[in-house]
Amino acid sequence: MKIAILNDYLRRSQTSADWSSIAKTCDITVFDQAIAPDALAATLKPFDIICTLRERTPISRELIAQLPNLKMIAITGLYNRTLDVAAATERGIVVSYTELRGSYRKATSELAWGLILAVARHIPFEANQMRQGGWQHTAGFTLFGRTLGLLGLGRQGRYMIPVAKAFGMEVIAWSQNLTAAFAAEHGVRRVEKDKLFAKSDVLSVHLVLGERTRGMVGARELALMKPSAILVNTARGPIVDEAALIEALREKRIAGAGLDVFTHEPLADDSPLRTLPNAVLMPHQGHNVQEFFEVAYADVVENISGFLSGTPMRILTPERNASNVQVV
Repeated sequence: MKIAILNDYLRRSQTSADWSSIAKTCDITVFDQAIAPDALAATLKPFDIICTLRERTPISRELIAQLPNLKMIAITGLYNRTLDVAAATERGIVVSYTELRGSYRKATSELAWGLILAVARHIPFEANQMRQGGWQHTAGFTLFGRTLGLLGLGRQGRYMIPVAKAFGMEVIAWSQNLTAAFAAEHGVRRVEKDKLFAKSDVLSVHLVLGERTRGMVGARELALMKPSAILVNTARGPIVDEAALIEALREKRIAGAGLDVFTHEPLADDSPLRTLPNAVLMPHQGHNVQEFFEVAYADVVENISGFLSGTPMRILTPERNASNVQVV
């Protein structure tokens, strides 16, 4: 069988797990660059098994219909919002998932704090200036006594709370499903959406991308923020209206932004975001830690081995996928 490993930009799949048993009977091809959408069907047509890295390559019903050899899709993660699991299941294609375990669960929230500190204290700019000579070009601000606003109080949002409290920050939160009781249970005060944007010194996005959340942070919401406030997004790019954010940063209507996710990824070389001095950008590194690759690809190898031996495991059904992508 032919196996395609998609979007393995760092080629970590082959060094993070032992594929030797699979390689004895299968031909493995690693794609370390994104495949253009109009070339996906032709490129993937020969393959029997596709391994995705998170949600980097959307696999739609239309694409699945053009892949007659496809027998298995091995995703990395508990769910996949860009994969039509129902279409795969209808075709008799096995879809497998990987477990969420180990320290990498907190990798995204840790990066969020890195971005917060980087923007608040101008770390990338000052670090680069130090290499060029000179001394002290900016003044940052402390987090103590300020307000962290969490747009979403799911797993990653909740991981933010203890660190914020350690910094001496007040924490407020809002999402469409969030109740005051649930927020209070986690030591957070629920506020209405407009107040979240108006009161936050740091606004951190932790929502699931869906029809209700796409474009949720738009020009109106950005206009509510303090001129001294910063926005951090480590969730999904399309939750924030990118054009509106660019204008807000350009006009300094907010102080800055720390972004790990973008509307279109990889981010275009000519994106205006790359030119803004008050934006700290990361190339979707939230989950990109060695611990993730070790756990995810070890499970993928097990899943593919099980499938090849006739005993598929960790089966992702449409119902399971849908239950995991609910907005919190």
